Amino acid sequence: MLDQDFCETLEYKICEALESIRDEKVKGFWCDGILLSEPDNYYSQKFINDNRQTKLKAYVGKDGQGVYSLTLKFGNKALSRYTRNLDIAECIPQTDFDKWFSIDIIKQEIEIQLY
Repeated sequence: MLDQDFCETLEYKICEALESIRDEKVKGFWCDGILLSEPDNYYSQKFINDNRQTKLKAYVGKDGQGVYSLTLKFGNKALSRYTRNLDIAECIPQTDFDKWFSIDIIKQEIEIQLY
């Protein structure tokens, strides 16, 4: 489910990922919030099942206030759990940030791949 609890969990995981990145351009970046930024149908089970991804908004930067487009991609486990209204926070990887998290500070885009 994409709810406030999931968004808060994702916010903390993004902070951890940003701390692990060795790129000097993102040194000191942190995340100050995640919002559902699209119409409700973009978060429906049908939309997620058909597209395997959705968009959110993340506030990221040295002051935590840069507005980034966040693409949340659903792997098989996340998709299965989402379609059954189960918590998908456990589908956020815990390690190897470079394999599931990417940030483009020029385009102000973040991409996250759930399991």
